[in-house]
Amino acid sequence: MSAIPWIIVSEIYPVHVKGAAGTVCNLVGSISSWLVAYSFNYLLQWSSTGTFLMYATVTGLGFVFTVKLVPETKGKSLEEIQSLFTDDSPLQDL
Repeated sequence: MSAIPWIIVSEIYPVHVKGAAGTVCNLVGSISSWLVAYSFNYLLQWSSTGTFLMYATVTGLGFVFTVKLVPETKGKSLEEIQSLFTDDSPLQDL
């Protein structure tokens, strides 16, 4: 799942903020990777099955988030992608 944020950042942000968005994406990804690596041995000593289930649950939630909330951008221009998040957003009606 670690490649998903990089794909999203490269697709949805305009050129003038891609650098900052990529930096934040890299920082969050690095911190998350460190947390996983740091906690893995402690969690494995606690319960190998529990460790697997916790990581599988987080991965599953990330997959569901991506499928449900990340729009398809294949064949769309940057302007069309930006309009998905601004002008035509169904969340603005709520």
